[in-house]
Amino acid sequence: MVGRLALGPGDIVDLIRGELGRSTEYAFTHIRAPRLLTAIGAGAALGLSGALFRSATRNPLGSPDVIGLSAGAGAGVAVFTLVAPGAVSAPVGSAVGVAAALLLVLLATGNGLSSTSRIIIAGIGVAAIAGAVTNFVITTLMRDESSQLAAALVGSLNSRSMEHVLIVGAALVVAVPFLVIVSHRLNALELGDGLSAALGMRAGRTRAWAIVLSVALLAGAVAVAGPVAFVALTAANAAPRLSGRAGPNLVGAALTGAIVLVSADLLSQHLPGLAGLPVGVVTGLVGGVYLGFLLVAEWRKAGA
Repeated sequence: MVGRLALGPGDIVDLIRGELGRSTEYAFTHIRAPRLLTAIGAGAALGLSGALFRSATRNPLGSPDVIGLSAGAGAGVAVFTLVAPGAVSAPVGSAVGVAAALLLVLLATGNGLSSTSRIIIAGIGVAAIAGAVTNFVITTLMRDESSQLAAALVGSLNSRSMEHVLIVGAALVVAVPFLVIVSHRLNALELGDGLSAALGMRAGRTRAWAIVLSVALLAGAVAVAGPVAFVALTAANAAPRLSGRAGPNLVGAALTGAIVLVSADLLSQHLPGLAGLPVGVVTGLVGGVYLGFLLVAEWRKAGA
């Protein structure tokens, strides 16, 4: 793992043997490893969340990033940091925020979750509301607290600990059994409700489970890394392209999400001009371009 204090595979062997220097061991176990593991776990959770929501909406733009769920989770963290600061403010606030944002999206779109225009319009509205709430909290807090919260709500992996690893790890472990049950039904779900019913599957129930799992995984990721922009969108859409197979690819989405977030974190630490910026800035730049690509592709498809 790269950084100001160089660590390589040989150092990991020395760590296992107990032969690593005290300062190097501390840097590895308390700084590097928690940050890397948090990035892997949060990236995987975001990738899975994006893939599930994409299947539930049958829309490439049906991502927590686009429809304002990530912003809602961030707003929830901000509110709970203000009214109930402590160790549970991030996970509880994230869960409450994403649930509230999802409710607003469902109320705004009705039965139109598969409609690109409705999703985008609802997402803009929900993200605006969440942004207003977040800005209110930031301006209410003291200067030092507000600057730290503002950086965290862009999406940050700074000062991560094993506690953060355990939070996102628990979300993934709890979700895995349900993902195994739901995964084989997602292909039928993307074919449409009519064909799903013909195959003997209750599309509404499968869609509900997919959304619940997506929300839970998103909340776990935001609780430890903040609302990192566009990782869910990028992973959900890139995984099928990279694997060469149509339909949902949960394993591929998890791997892609982890790779994207770890890579973005490395860039945010070492790329000239970006060094020192929160990782969410990097994912926002790259993901924004990818979102534009998807929008153009959708418009061309609609016009064909």
